[in-house]
Amino acid sequence: MIYLDNAATSYPKPSSVYEAMDHFARHHLANPGRAGHKMALTAEHTLDNARHRLNRFFNGRSPERWIFTLNGTDALNIAIKGVLRDGDHVVTTNVEHNSVSRPLVALAEAGRITLTRVSADGVGWVDPAAIEAAMTSRTRLVVVTHASNVVGTIQPITEIGRLVRSRDALFLVDAAQTAGVVSIDVQAMCIDLLAFPGHKGLLGPTGTGALYVGPRAEAIIRPWREGGTGGDSSSPTQPRELPYYLEGGTPNVLGIAGLIAGLDFVESQGPERLRQHEIALCEKVRHTLSALPGFDVFGPADPAQRVGTLSFRHHSLPAGDLAAILDQSFDIAVRPGLHCAPYIHRHLGTYPEGTVRISPGPFTSENEIDRLLAALQEITTGL
Repeated sequence: MIYLDNAATSYPKPSSVYEAMDHFARHHLANPGRAGHKMALTAEHTLDNARHRLNRFFNGRSPERWIFTLNGTDALNIAIKGVLRDGDHVVTTNVEHNSVSRPLVALAEAGRITLTRVSADGVGWVDPAAIEAAMTSRTRLVVVTHASNVVGTIQPITEIGRLVRSRDALFLVDAAQTAGVVSIDVQAMCIDLLAFPGHKGLLGPTGTGALYVGPRAEAIIRPWREGGTGGDSSSPTQPRELPYYLEGGTPNVLGIAGLIAGLDFVESQGPERLRQHEIALCEKVRHTLSALPGFDVFGPADPAQRVGTLSFRHHSLPAGDLAAILDQSFDIAVRPGLHCAPYIHRHLGTYPEGTVRISPGPFTSENEIDRLLAALQEITTGL
């Protein structure tokens, strides 16, 4: 199988991830913080280590601010539903994944918040001035994806973060497509809340993710789920201390052990090196398909403005059919459709059919991209 769906989840993982999880499962898989025996203490240490590692990698204020979540969607829901109050105004964009859009639309339709959605330009780039113009005196939260999961466009997060901070609102960044391949400094970028999964660019297993809670957000955030923390069992309500305030229930410590190994690999290679590898492969596809009849390729032409995600369509063959042929006849895995981001597809004129998306990973080879291009030419010749 030629796997080109890393924007959904990375595959394969570094061998060290599989090895770390196997070792942990066989020797240390106790419930962290729930007992004083050696296995439980080792499990707790694994979580503490991971918080320190994430705090260093993203330049957070302190390790306890890193909340482990089920995935990126979970992290976004904890942030959105934790900081918003009835009557608040939220600014977001039409580039967002449904993990952002659906909870916000649900709150708006329930009459609890008002919502403004800023449009990107033709290549998926959001103008910070448009964000600022959309803000009002009631704006509590601005939510922006760091990079589009459809066209790969990287947003000007630092500039947006500074203007949001100057207006005294909170800034939530969805880093699902950038954590691990684009440098992120939560303090320099004025990010109050950073949400991401562990199974994409950080190369960890599914079922992992994290939410960073900065000091400004900590002052108002409320827990979305409540339950056991393994520490203060006497309190009738969730203990206020981070990370336990937002981390009720047994965490996926086995997954976190794998996430640490994934982060080890990312740090050894360097996020920019990983991104450049993926971008170079996407560029080969973009240049080739742009010269072939019948193909439209979306997103910015400048590779400096993108992550390694590329969407295209063919005029005569629906995206779903093209992807199915690649899978069944050529053993190539791609992602067709709307990619859980319908607003940007409406904006691009690709709704409701969507596009074919490729997203190479750190282990994708140029030869595999050549085989994809050969397959596409064979499928579409004569159409």
